[in-house]
Amino acid sequence: MSNIEDTIRDQIAKHPVLLYMKGVPEMPQCGFSAKAVSCLQAAGVPFAYVNILAAPSIREKLPSVSQWPTFPQLFVGGELVGGSDIVSELAASGELKTMLEAAVASQAQG
Repeated sequence: MSNIEDTIRDQIAKHPVLLYMKGVPEMPQCGFSAKAVSCLQAAGVPFAYVNILAAPSIREKLPSVSQWPTFPQLFVGGELVGGSDIVSELAASGELKTMLEAAVASQAQG
């Protein structure tokens, strides 16, 4: 296993809510990342992020780890949720907030 793969798995394990995105939440570098960030911010649950534009090795390796080809990628409770379309659908239905709160609460107890 490569060090990059270890780094990715470690990041996913450490953060209950983690978004791999293009740019940073204050300045997303693509519309899909911007949409995912706005859904997460609307849910009001803190989240970690990795700017894949500043981490080309992670950008290159993550799709093979997650089995998801595009960015952004949202991980909640160590599991891949999906990209911006899925995040938007979950936000619209109210499921996203519930999912995020549960992940954060379970890590706090852990």
